[in-house]
Amino acid sequence: MRLTMLLLIALMAQTGPDKLTDYDGDWARMKPNTPRGYVCHRTDEPITIDGRAEEGAWRKAPWTEYFRDIEGDLKPDPLFKTRAKLLWDDEYLYVYAELEEPHVWATLTKKNSRIFDDNDFEVFIDPDGDNHHYYEFEMNALNTIWELMLMKPYKDGGPVVNPRNLEGTKTAVRVRGTINDPSDFDEGWSVEIAIPLKGLKEYAQGVACPPKDGDYWRLGFSRVEWQVMIEDGRYKKIPGTKEYNWIWSPQGIIDMHRPERWGFIQFTARPPGEEVPFVMDPTLAARDLLMGVYHRQRAYRQKFGQWAKSLDALGMEGDTPESVVGPVRIEVHNGGYTASATIRMPDGGTRKIHTRQDSKIWFGG
Repeated sequence: MRLTMLLLIALMAQTGPDKLTDYDGDWARMKPNTPRGYVCHRTDEPITIDGRAEEGAWRKAPWTEYFRDIEGDLKPDPLFKTRAKLLWDDEYLYVYAELEEPHVWATLTKKNSRIFDDNDFEVFIDPDGDNHHYYEFEMNALNTIWELMLMKPYKDGGPVVNPRNLEGTKTAVRVRGTINDPSDFDEGWSVEIAIPLKGLKEYAQGVACPPKDGDYWRLGFSRVEWQVMIEDGRYKKIPGTKEYNWIWSPQGIIDMHRPERWGFIQFTARPPGEEVPFVMDPTLAARDLLMGVYHRQRAYRQKFGQWAKSLDALGMEGDTPESVVGPVRIEVHNGGYTASATIRMPDGGTRKIHTRQDSKIWFGG
């Protein structure tokens, strides 16, 4: 009897007295949406930023998949098509996108306005994939731009550095139709962007910028589309309606500031036109495991007033992927916790990956 009691006390000390058995939070809707991937080719051909993408390199560069609703399968497919392309060289990351739109309109002309109050196109870039310290870019059909920096996602407290413009950013718009003219129907609008890699170095802690052949960055594309009506010969947002959020790699919830679900960009030194298969970043399974810890820890603390000390307490027993070697360790300390795992890499080596209470991901140690 005494031995049984001692074993019970030891088990409770290891796992805590409470277990999260009814989790249905954000991660339950986010995890089924596997991040999309794109192979970004290097170009030695000069790229003119004019909104047309007529260079041979652009013509040969692959398209992304068509955008979907931000919630993925939970919502219908978008009303209008959107797709994008990427290229890179030693100076810039190039973006080109085509947005199908029967009524092209925009109102904002002042740089660094809150561009998503118009229909817009957005780019989010986290070169080092740590979920923190990332770049956000938005533009409308009048070629008005907004650039800012997030030190952390909004859910983790930010803060936002607004604006944070990169020196040397180039942009152009081509309207296939007429802008702000409700009397006709348009085909849509195209955007072309050159984002200076010199400016993105600030966001690339511990990774190469310019990237190297085979490197991965995290990137999200988004399109905000408002529902409008025509009144007195002008476009007007329909009162009481919300915007659509159509994006390349669905998040599962209505929040673009979830870097853990942005797509993966795989850089190649080969020119566009040469076939290079996309291979998913081998750290994704471990990242997802630790993001599961992060999201469930938030729910656990809200329910029980403390951080969990094991996967079992979080209801995650049996969730460890084959690529993770050994146990996942959770260390609770003043103000937070650290969760760590060891990954078996394709070359046979291992890497340690960690997260903590504010969703930051890092390697080493």
